[in-house]
Amino acid sequence: MPPLSSSGHSRIGITIGDAAGIGPEIVLRSLADMELRESAEFLIIGDLAFLRAEVDRLKIGIELESGEMPKAGKAVVFDLHNISGSVVPGTENAVCGKAAGEYIEAAVNLWSEGRLDAIATAPISKRSLSLGGYDFPGHTEFLAALTGTDRFAMSFFAGQLRVVLLSTHLSLKDAIARVTRGRLAELIRFTSAEMAKLLGRSVKIAVAGLNPHASENGMFGTEEAAEMTPAIEVCRDEGIDVCGPFAADTVFLRCNSGEFDAVIACYHDQATIAVKCLSFGKGVNVTLGLPLIRTSVDHGTAFDIAGKGIAEHSSMMEAIRLAGELVRIRKGETAANAT
Repeated sequence: MPPLSSSGHSRIGITIGDAAGIGPEIVLRSLADMELRESAEFLIIGDLAFLRAEVDRLKIGIELESGEMPKAGKAVVFDLHNISGSVVPGTENAVCGKAAGEYIEAAVNLWSEGRLDAIATAPISKRSLSLGGYDFPGHTEFLAALTGTDRFAMSFFAGQLRVVLLSTHLSLKDAIARVTRGRLAELIRFTSAEMAKLLGRSVKIAVAGLNPHASENGMFGTEEAAEMTPAIEVCRDEGIDVCGPFAADTVFLRCNSGEFDAVIACYHDQATIAVKCLSFGKGVNVTLGLPLIRTSVDHGTAFDIAGKGIAEHSSMMEAIRLAGELVRIRKGETAANAT
């Protein structure tokens, strides 16, 4: 891993995502906040001419400058891929998809060169990305390929609530079939190690049950007894602080209250409904397992409101803030290890 900055500031790269979506707007509105802009050093990765036009069109009070290194208090743009004239808000197209892919590649390259400590990403369109020549279903798989990462997982951070997903974009039927003791035990071990690395301390993990009331001793299903409890017991025997399975209708609230550091969810909507109900607009997507810190918004491109100047940017701000916080934790670990 490249060395972290010794300047005292986190160096965060921010990709603007799909320019036909709300990505450029929420990035610009976030960095228009002076308090946020002075909290770290930022490098926006996108088309400078297009972004300046967006600043004027949306009347956002921020001054952009061209550069190749982030600067504290400044909104510096790593100018890449001229898309001016090719962006039609709310539409999928190859130009924006190709540009979005190039922004992600540039961010990883800048990190590998030691110019960034972390990246925060605005949303992309999977369809546009494909039209642009990139064969990845989303950011997570793209970043894993670019960094040579074999083991990774999607998680969401929303204050004290942190949720890790056993499966992501699958049908519910297929997701249930993946609730096996082997897969769950592997994810528990992975979550324990990765969360401890990110948070700089040991963690306590809860597992959400699959069935109503976590099956209530087998009354509403067999997966808890046959697959989940054995996986949890194996991991506990290995010294991992994990417990459950608990009824999914209360375990996320318990985590949000600080009883646990993270919850493992059995499938996509079990995780995201909890996160969005408890912290809509403030949740952050964090990819576990990557060699770099990567945060993102908890929503998509919002093509239906793109270009209208009404996008809510709170999740982007939280993603940027969290990236900086996680870098500071990692810097603290690095300093401690050096003494």
